[in-house]
Amino acid sequence: MLTIKLQRVGKKHQPSYRVVVAEKRSKLAGPPVEDLGSYDPRTKKAVLSAERVTHWMSKGAKPTVTAHNLLVREKIVNAPTIAVKMRKKAEEAPAEANAPPASPAPAA
Repeated sequence: MLTIKLQRVGKKHQPSYRVVVAEKRSKLAGPPVEDLGSYDPRTKKAVLSAERVTHWMSKGAKPTVTAHNLLVREKIVNAPTIAVKMRKKAEEAPAEANAPPASPAPAA
């Protein structure tokens, strides 16, 4: 299945992204099917080929949540934005739930 997703490029601490069409389960650095444009999160500037994006979406490519919100912001897709769900840290929730109750200290 093809997806429209962001592929990170750039130096450490200076991210920029390519908007690409690639297989859903492909590796991050794997070769994309087609490059649709770029996005710079530091300046919030996106350069996208609207014609190619609509072409691939008509062929069945589905954008990821972040790519969808970017396409909505650039007015290429006419739809509401999707809330991005962040995962909680794995250490926080289970550590508190599995902790035994504190017993009082023995009197000396």
